[in-house]
Amino acid sequence: MSLHEAMLYEKLADKKVNCHLCARRCLISDGGTGFCLVRKNEGGALFSLNYARAISAAVDPLEKKPLAHFNPGASVMSIATVGCNFRCQFCDNWMISQEKKVSGKNFPPEEVIKAARDNGCEGISYTYTEPTIFFEYAYDTAKLARQVGFFNTFVTNGYMTPEAVKTIAPYLDAATVDFKGGADPEFYKTFSAVPSVTPIFEALKEMKRNNTHIEITNLIVPKSGDSIERIKELAVWIRDGIGKETPFHLLRFHPDYQVTTIPATPIETLEKAYVAAKDAGLNYVYVGNVPGHPCENTYCPNCNETLIKRYNFMITRWNLTKDMHCPVCGQEIPIKGKLHSSGQSYPYALF
Repeated sequence: MSLHEAMLYEKLADKKVNCHLCARRCLISDGGTGFCLVRKNEGGALFSLNYARAISAAVDPLEKKPLAHFNPGASVMSIATVGCNFRCQFCDNWMISQEKKVSGKNFPPEEVIKAARDNGCEGISYTYTEPTIFFEYAYDTAKLARQVGFFNTFVTNGYMTPEAVKTIAPYLDAATVDFKGGADPEFYKTFSAVPSVTPIFEALKEMKRNNTHIEITNLIVPKSGDSIERIKELAVWIRDGIGKETPFHLLRFHPDYQVTTIPATPIETLEKAYVAAKDAGLNYVYVGNVPGHPCENTYCPNCNETLIKRYNFMITRWNLTKDMHCPVCGQEIPIKGKLHSSGQSYPYALF
């Protein structure tokens, strides 16, 4: 397979390059790779080693991402390659995100679009591993997707440069930005090898400026990443930085990979975090990874009417007017897109 030249990099003296894709901005010598292990300097030019080499492809309900206020009920073709710019010790996709050998099936953008069509999808989601590290593949696929009427969504750790956000923005309709541990800088350094959380907030501001639909998650990790005060601070930032109507998903942690001694997040902790986020002024707060919990549902922020009932990834009751208003009090509910039925089944993998 031929090498695919990377986007967003700068050529320097002595055949070095400076990558400007993720916030690490790796300085890479000739023959070396970036922290992600999938971008290599060959003779003073930077190449993407994982272009069109999908390690996973599946049809998912959009709620799985999670996206609760964007084209509810839709199904998406989800794709990923190996690699990541984080080293999360608790990663549940570590088998592919931390793989050091670049492998995968040749699945070029036009075939992704065909597979999405053949499987009745409404959009493409770049997910499972960090889409920033397969940026060129995602970018080319997203352009084709937009041409045929599909939407595009990122599930991202948000650790990308403003340049990357601006580049993908014309084709990116929605992004789920995943925080961990209440955005505690020490938690990120200890558990994910991330030197600073500041770039994530800068990327979110850039997404907001480019009118990308944003939903935010926060993984609550017991003992080291479950500070209610931190969660409240993050909620306040979301309220003031990108808006009180931004959906905020509080996710239950389950032990995985290198972190097997920390127990799953107690339901009580999730509920306390939910109350804290609501008290901070966010209108739409959700609890995730707890199927059947009442906080999976969407409630009217004005009259508390149950508007959307969910069980895990499935919508079980829809109680909104056609123009997305509460049927009881008339409150406008900020849902982008329309209700679909294609995603109301469990995910299935293509490979």
